[in-house]
Amino acid sequence: MIARVARMEWIKLRSLRSTWWTLAVTVAGTVGIGVAVGRNSRDAAVDLTNNALAGVVPGVLLAGILGVLTMTGEYSSGTIRVTLAAVPRRSVLLAAKAAVFGVVALIVGEVASFVAFFAASANVGHGLAAPTLGQPGVLRAVVLTGAAFSLIGLLGLGLGAIVRHSAAAVGVLVAGVYVVVQVIGFLAHGVAAYMPILILANSLSTTRPVACTDCPQFLSAWAGLGMLSLYAAIALAIGGWLLARRDA
Repeated sequence: MIARVARMEWIKLRSLRSTWWTLAVTVAGTVGIGVAVGRNSRDAAVDLTNNALAGVVPGVLLAGILGVLTMTGEYSSGTIRVTLAAVPRRSVLLAAKAAVFGVVALIVGEVASFVAFFAASANVGHGLAAPTLGQPGVLRAVVLTGAAFSLIGLLGLGLGAIVRHSAAAVGVLVAGVYVVVQVIGFLAHGVAAYMPILILANSLSTTRPVACTDCPQFLSAWAGLGMLSLYAAIALAIGGWLLARRDA
């Protein structure tokens, strides 16, 4: 059954022109910012791979917003009633949405991450040696950074199922991923390393541990990926629980 529902969700996702525009802007923005940061790099001691992937930090926001809209769009248009009539098992519906959107976001994220890396490497600052995928930690950083698009997107999908209102869910996403980290970083410095955007910037997209006197102890790349996966899983679990118990 889930395969049939997944096909239905794929048709709905691909038929929306806004889906492809949003994904195109996501890739273009990620690559453009990465190239700009890479071209302006001047210090050979910095992590040039991290610089090349700098555009992912704002890029994943669009993936998260698209995840929200994938869920809330049906509520705002009223088509959720038709969808639930066709798929009475709401857990199957959410699982199909998550599977389809997660795969699309993963593919787009990997494309954006690899293109940004190669484009930035080709335009690295004068006098600096461009990073290559064969160097320690580089391939891992590029691949895990691409995976973050899918995980933040699934987090947005789960929030959409919880909140059901597009603007409110986007607000919660932006606050949780980008704003709360500033407050927590000020009040509880040690907890900041577990915040999604800092995991992305300082765990996934780096080739070596970030070290500075005022920084928290950031997670390793794989621990960071696990934490982002946990956030997405919790949001989807709560969203699925509420979806099964609330009226459309």
